[in-house]
Amino acid sequence: MHEPTHLPTIEAAVDIILQRAGPRIVLAIPLGIGKPNPLVNALYRRVKADASLHLKILTALSLQRPVGHSDLERRFLQPFAERVFGDYPDLDYVGDALRQTLPPNIEVYEFFMKTGDYLGNPPAQQHHIYCNYSHVARDMKAHGVNVIAQAIAVDESDAPPRYSLSSNPDVTLDLLDLYPEGDPATPLVVGVVNRKMPFMPNDALVPASRFDLLLDDPRCTHDLFCVPNMKVDLQEYAIALWASTLVPDGGTLQIGIGALGDGIAQALIVRDRHNADYRQMLADLQGAPGAELPSGSDLAQFDKGLYGCSEMFVNGFLWLIRADIIRREVYDDLALQRLVSQKQIGVEVTPQTLVQLQRAGRIGTELTADDVAFLKRHGIFKPQVQWVDAELGGELRVADQVLPASLAPGPAFDRLCQACLGTSLGGGFIAHGGFFLGPRDFYQTLRDMPAPQKLRINMSRIRFINELLGHEELARLQRKDARFINTTMMVTLLGAAVSDGLDSGQIVSGVGGQYNFVAMGHALPDARSILLLHAWRSHHGKVTSNIIWNYAHTTIPRHLRDMVITEYGVADLRGQADVEVIKRLLAIADSRFQDELLATAKMNGKVELEYEIPQAQRNNRPEVIEARLQRWHDAGLLPDFPLGTDFTDDELVIVGALTRLQHSAGHPLALVKLLLDATVGQTLGHKEVPEQYLERMGLQDAHGLKDRLMRALFAGNL
Repeated sequence: MHEPTHLPTIEAAVDIILQRAGPRIVLAIPLGIGKPNPLVNALYRRVKADASLHLKILTALSLQRPVGHSDLERRFLQPFAERVFGDYPDLDYVGDALRQTLPPNIEVYEFFMKTGDYLGNPPAQQHHIYCNYSHVARDMKAHGVNVIAQAIAVDESDAPPRYSLSSNPDVTLDLLDLYPEGDPATPLVVGVVNRKMPFMPNDALVPASRFDLLLDDPRCTHDLFCVPNMKVDLQEYAIALWASTLVPDGGTLQIGIGALGDGIAQALIVRDRHNADYRQMLADLQGAPGAELPSGSDLAQFDKGLYGCSEMFVNGFLWLIRADIIRREVYDDLALQRLVSQKQIGVEVTPQTLVQLQRAGRIGTELTADDVAFLKRHGIFKPQVQWVDAELGGELRVADQVLPASLAPGPAFDRLCQACLGTSLGGGFIAHGGFFLGPRDFYQTLRDMPAPQKLRINMSRIRFINELLGHEELARLQRKDARFINTTMMVTLLGAAVSDGLDSGQIVSGVGGQYNFVAMGHALPDARSILLLHAWRSHHGKVTSNIIWNYAHTTIPRHLRDMVITEYGVADLRGQADVEVIKRLLAIADSRFQDELLATAKMNGKVELEYEIPQAQRNNRPEVIEARLQRWHDAGLLPDFPLGTDFTDDELVIVGALTRLQHSAGHPLALVKLLLDATVGQTLGHKEVPEQYLERMGLQDAHGLKDRLMRALFAGNL
């Protein structure tokens, strides 16, 4: 235990980092919002200005405010970013990395990149570290990390202040665990207070002694990076609805960020609150009365509730908690979890609760101070029970009563139960997460959440969440009926998944935790790995299939194939022969590509020559999905933004116009027609546009040919 050095300014912190780490700094900073941006920027600028220094940054998901790629996009995004991102400070190294202008004495290594931002960027591609999220701490240590810096939350309601790693206990705790106590190679640990970080309890709580430096400069308190909720279209709702049928009541849920994750959250809420409508949606989606749902489907409301376990604690989880769907509690104590799972202990606390714990050896017949603390933490004993060391052994004091601290049968045990027992089991967690990321109201909800509810969410180590090693039995008991639901970009017809990179070797994002969750889907006896993808995509006017014959890069190998979902249905691939895998994936492929895919499979000898795709599977087309689900969108059960939106009503109209314009830009003939229409319309004075849209885009006073044409293009797409 040691007292950290408290620092009031960023400059002082940089001075001490350089003094203690020397001229070669190897800096580890968390992914996402756990980065202390103002400190990192100050250190970056100091090193950039001094060629005698060298800085290597190891991190992931470095987030930057969005910028438009066209004049119209910039006009839209600037006011939006100012409102939504507030005073979030961009990272200097990100700007230089995107421009490919990092100085020679600074290197940036990322194990997960913001999706698509670094395609065609040779320095960033060359410095990508391709590893599972659960191996990041190990790999950071191998790079010789000598400084860890992290944004932290503080609770000053009582003295002394309490500190929390908040969103990101993930890498910091895993990394520090690799250094034995007293190891001189242990990195310098810098905690940077950001008072806008939600204060999270449980495993995220750390003593001040965990830090070597504690920086509390007002400039380090700033808005967090926000990820606005994305629109969920009907194609994505179809995928989400199929996925929602595979989540059993009483099970475990993992989902990711983005439209598909939001869609799954909404589908589960509709399943619970509007069950009759939910069942009819699925009947509509199937398109044939009495058509079979996937094996293992569960369409019932959530009587038992779900437990959430995901590396990313997403906004969808928060909505499921508020809907009282994520509510199944798990316990970090193996003996207690074992008894609960075996139904030897129930939620109601009774004398039998003590008996079972004593028989299991979790508590002694003669209660110790640790035993009493454990019982109080889990609501088995009332909070006011006190253990006192007396001459003849421990005593329990409750109000004015003094009782022997013994569970030996008899009248004394009955009196102990009457005076000490609580009413219901507590101290459990309804969700584990490694880090969180979301929109503005997501962070505010966490900040405002009452302490008892926040105690049920445990932000913890990635090694615990993404792995089974070291806690196999506890994980097996907690992660009952787990459904690990992730997205992928493409799936080969033999079941391999392409989620993070291209056949050129270019990395789109990174493997993150996907491989871990897929592996757990196979390792846990009642778990399933579920991969979601759009059956088709359109790029620059060309429509292609996302179910393909083969690809030169895979994230998930075909021997780990399990369940795959597109908008057209579910393909259960586990344990199936190659020929059956191909047939099941063809059944959920877009019908525009089925014949070509089948022909390739036949040519390669993987499907019998006489096989034909059943007629019932030949109607997989986008317009069919839209026709089947449109009425549920119109009824408000499948809304565009199920988890809310940061866009105003006017901005949603403008986004639609910009999206249509972007689509036209990908179709040369359509763009030429649009330009002609816009020019003619401008000349003839056509297309009256409500003033508020022009004002929002700064086009109310268009001067010059460029501005007038831009105004006409914008107006033509409203």
